[in-house]
Amino acid sequence: MSKLEDILQNEVSAEIGAIAAEAEARAKAILDSALQKAQALKANKERQLEAEHQAQLRRAESAAELLVNQARIAARGRVVDQVRVEAQRALQDLTGRPEFGQTLQKLAEEALAAVGEAEALVLHPNHAGLLAEWAKSKGLELRTDPAIRDGVRLVAKGGRSFVQNALSERLERAWDALSAKAARAIWG
Repeated sequence: MSKLEDILQNEVSAEIGAIAAEAEARAKAILDSALQKAQALKANKERQLEAEHQAQLRRAESAAELLVNQARIAARGRVVDQVRVEAQRALQDLTGRPEFGQTLQKLAEEALAAVGEAEALVLHPNHAGLLAEWAKSKGLELRTDPAIRDGVRLVAKGGRSFVQNALSERLERAWDALSAKAARAIWG
């Protein structure tokens, strides 16, 4: 019986070996599959994290650009405001110059052309002497008003309407176009 036992033992050993080899192969396949899935999950998570990181960087860059642009706009606004103040100051300085009488006369002639028939010329008390002769030559009553700083007002016959022509008012009316030109001149 020993031979039979040996044969059976060999067959059982071979069968056990085959089962063990198959189990080992299955375990290796399961392990390889799990490892591939883990690597795929890891790679996917890394891509996801990188995409989130890039999105955060873009948001941070956009926020920084927005802040820089806001600062530029604010700075440009301050410069344009400063230009406006300087222009207003220059107009006020002009009222003290000897040639201001000629400027006032041109403003008065423009206002007279716009009003048609006038009865009075109104200007700042300090400037009355500059246009007294002109008003007399046009047959206009000369009146003063301290509120008119850098121009004239011509009152139509009957006193129901008037035309005011002042340098500061012209600056205000033209400021949008002038500020755009100033900005282009400064920043190109």
